[in-house]
Amino acid sequence: MSESVPHSSSSAPTESLQGVVERLTYYSEESGYTVARLKAPRTSELVTIVGSFASIQAGQTLHLEGTWRDHPKYGQQFQVVRYRETKPATLTGIEKYLGSGLIKGVGPVTARRIVAHFGLETLDIIEHQIERLSEVPGIAQKRVQMIQAAWAAQKAIKEVMLFLQGHGVSTTFAVKIYKQYGDAAIETVTRNPYQLAADVYGIGFVTADAIARNLGIHPGSEYRYRSGILHVLSEAAEEGHCFLRQPDLVERVVKRLALNDHQPDPAELTALITQMALDGELVVQSEGDRPEDLICYSPPFYGAEFKLAERLSLLLSEPLAVDLARVQRWIDRFVAKTGMMLSEQQRQAVEMAAQSRVLVLTGGPGTGKTFCTRTIVALWKAMGKTIALASPTGRAAQRLSEMTRQEASTVHRLLEFDPATFKFKRDSDNPIPAQAVVIDEASMLDLFLANSLVKAIALDAQLLLVGDVDQLPSVGPGNVLADLIQSGQVPVVRLTEVFRQAQTSQIVINAHRINQGHYPKLEPVSNQPQSDCLWLAAPQPQDGVQAIRDLIEALIPSLGFDPIQDVQVLCPMIRGEMGTRNLNQVLQQILNPPQIGKPELVRGGTTLRVGDRVIQQVNDYNREVFNGDVGTVSAIDLTEQEVTVQFADRLVVYDAADLNEIALAWAVTIHKAQGSEYPAVILPIYMQHYLLLSRNLIYTGLTRAKRLAILMGPQKAIGLAVRQMKDQQRQTLLAERLRANAVLGGGLG
Repeated sequence: MSESVPHSSSSAPTESLQGVVERLTYYSEESGYTVARLKAPRTSELVTIVGSFASIQAGQTLHLEGTWRDHPKYGQQFQVVRYRETKPATLTGIEKYLGSGLIKGVGPVTARRIVAHFGLETLDIIEHQIERLSEVPGIAQKRVQMIQAAWAAQKAIKEVMLFLQGHGVSTTFAVKIYKQYGDAAIETVTRNPYQLAADVYGIGFVTADAIARNLGIHPGSEYRYRSGILHVLSEAAEEGHCFLRQPDLVERVVKRLALNDHQPDPAELTALITQMALDGELVVQSEGDRPEDLICYSPPFYGAEFKLAERLSLLLSEPLAVDLARVQRWIDRFVAKTGMMLSEQQRQAVEMAAQSRVLVLTGGPGTGKTFCTRTIVALWKAMGKTIALASPTGRAAQRLSEMTRQEASTVHRLLEFDPATFKFKRDSDNPIPAQAVVIDEASMLDLFLANSLVKAIALDAQLLLVGDVDQLPSVGPGNVLADLIQSGQVPVVRLTEVFRQAQTSQIVINAHRINQGHYPKLEPVSNQPQSDCLWLAAPQPQDGVQAIRDLIEALIPSLGFDPIQDVQVLCPMIRGEMGTRNLNQVLQQILNPPQIGKPELVRGGTTLRVGDRVIQQVNDYNREVFNGDVGTVSAIDLTEQEVTVQFADRLVVYDAADLNEIALAWAVTIHKAQGSEYPAVILPIYMQHYLLLSRNLIYTGLTRAKRLAILMGPQKAIGLAVRQMKDQQRQTLLAERLRANAVLGGGLG
């Protein structure tokens, strides 16, 4: 992970700087990020220093290592990489240091008295004979004890920082570690550096492992093995798995932990997995007598899957009495009044929604999910039910609100997250105050969000899950929508008929062709296209970069689209010439180039400018922004090192330490685009993506486009994507648990 502060060029030489801190311009208690002014020897001008500090006060004498950089607005600054505090050498320096507020109980007046009494020996006296402070007029014994405690605290911070920096820990991480453990930091890191991966955000197994090696921890340490096992399960969760079978887990851990001078013993790891299960660090279940029948969960994953199945089974077991004939008469009146016909499948969905506790409504583009949902909501209103509508993302919630003409929110807001407790306020004891709940884009629900949602549905309420099961599964672990359908325990209506008005769109027609395994009918790009679904050959990735530039600068504006507002580039992957990382740099230069007087902030290799489209990369419950939310940078404050992003109707402020939460979003992965629609989509498909190419990937990407889709790349790559049914089977047991509960008569096992 890169430092959470602006970086200078990596080629700039590291230099040393020493001086006295004159004043703090900015200091973040949470992250330690600091902008300060330093008085260096033999210079009349104050120097601006920026970096992360565990504790910093005016008056401190610091020895700094770092690099110089020229800031476009604030001029020359010294970017601190590491630092240590040194003792001030002059009476004035000592007096200023003591009176800076660094030590509770010592202000400028008291500092003057102490220095007047002890002179240049002052700091040695405080360090070794602090009880002698009572010799100073006006300092009572109680004040001496207060000063002693404050001095010890400052000394502890310095010792921790020196220890951590001496073992290769960056200043930013050292600050986080100290804030997590306080005076126990050295003991904790020395005993088990792998604890950092569990406790400190931003420090994963890889960083903890590097610190451990620096400390001389043996690569065969049980701490390393335990942390490695949990890390591999975490990596598997990023692939969508809720668990791993034991032989697969052991094989992955052996590969992950192998070093040139160390090869983990599979038998030792197998025994340790058993011990971790006894210790409660893992949940291991058996489906049979063979080793491959043992399945290994991290406890939160097991708990979420078990409880989700349990709660769904409870909901499904609650009978619902409905006068079906009355519902059918209402449908007839609704159709007559609106003049909109319902297909047989849609009518079946509305009737089932009236009488089902839980219903899944699925179907591809153009099959009428929107109108069907709107009709179900109208029916529930007519039945006098209170209704709540939500979707996993802000954009999808906004669309749901527009189509039902009723307020909709994100699922997180519906569940009312409480930052104080880091939990949702809505649960089984305090359910959502609605008799019917509609969740759109339900294919995006991962295991944990689905569990939190279903837990908060009252047992006498109804739940409608609407989504396209043929899209990519959720970014997070699990395959909830597909599992519910596969279980055979949840009522499902699948809409398959494409309505006449949708048949005029080649986007819709091609989406269904792809879903059936047929190559899409694509019109070559021209200045006057007759189709809304185009193809641009650009056979090599380097051709593709230039082709995207040409499309953005020429064709797309000529077709009436605003390149900044209307166009989204969707990529299968992050890396490579046609990955999001490279294309974001290219697109930023085209759509939002640097301008004189326009502030920008550099973090790692990324430059952020006002007007940049950005995407949230993690769930941030405190700021109420979630993985996949897209916004626009509306302000950059270089003094405070803050970036303000406009998300829909909200402004969210990030300080420098948290900028790793957002990334440029001129190009995003297809996975991240789920739940969103764009007027125009550019979809590069190349053989360099072959590991990720699959039918549901290209299907999901194409169906994000509303009015124009341009597929790019060789026909071979597009054909490969269409042929490959490569949704790697996600390791989940939700469907099996639901079936088992049904066999037990709604039991909870």
